[in-house]
Amino acid sequence: MVTSNDAGLSVPDWPTSFGYLVKVPHFVGGIRYEWSHRMVAGSLLTLTLAIAIWTLLVERRRWLRWLAIGAFCTVILQATLGGMTVLFLQPPWLSTAHATVAQTFFCIAVAIALFTGRKWVEEQPPVEFDSRRPSLFTLTLFSIFVLYVQLILGGMFRHHGMSWWPHVLNAVFVTIVLTWTAIRALSVYSRIEAVRWPAILMLSLLITQLCLGFAAFVTRVEWGKDALQPELPMVVATVTHVAVGALLLATTVVLAIQVWRHVPVAFAERTSRALEQENVTAS
Repeated sequence: MVTSNDAGLSVPDWPTSFGYLVKVPHFVGGIRYEWSHRMVAGSLLTLTLAIAIWTLLVERRRWLRWLAIGAFCTVILQATLGGMTVLFLQPPWLSTAHATVAQTFFCIAVAIALFTGRKWVEEQPPVEFDSRRPSLFTLTLFSIFVLYVQLILGGMFRHHGMSWWPHVLNAVFVTIVLTWTAIRALSVYSRIEAVRWPAILMLSLLITQLCLGFAAFVTRVEWGKDALQPELPMVVATVTHVAVGALLLATTVVLAIQVWRHVPVAFAERTSRALEQENVTAS
């Protein structure tokens, strides 16, 4: 909402707001978006600190404790980048980094929710080894990579750091890679519920995102290119497009995690066969 309403510098100082830490300013123009954004960010930082402390106290899995610490460090970095965008008057690369770290934190938070869920902790996961090339896990990692590229290109375009065409061109590539990944998951491993549902959701969000991207392009680039200030259709289309993009990235991360757990690459199987052959040769 802040970027879509051109409200990024409505509060010109940081970490204070008009010289105060907690005083509510008059909600005039873009101040309502920028100040509210800072208050939500402060609440998020507090909640993340609580999660990190609680995890360190009660969680026995060391890697999950480190992940919770990583979440807190990421939200600190996110807050710092947000402040720097104000202090340096919103250079495109810095605003894009701010957006990218935000979605990275969101993915980490979703992963923590997944790892601490009862189903993850208590179930005995069904496993099917993947001997195809490229493996489904490789495809999910590649999907995350192209989504990050799309996120960076979209951020640079949104913050007036580059033209729209690299973002649109990469969207075609993203569509191909994510569709390939979803079809592989659904056609080969649909029996595994933990893989099937994220794949279905990823494909559904991809279709929705393409429609929203078209709507955002038409309202902002075509219809709104001469607008003196952002109009409601431009704001709604763009904000929804960004939000669904975050959900798409997080869903793809969940799919990668579930594939890693349920559909590991058949490396162990190949290693066992190689050891058997070595033993036969030695004998």
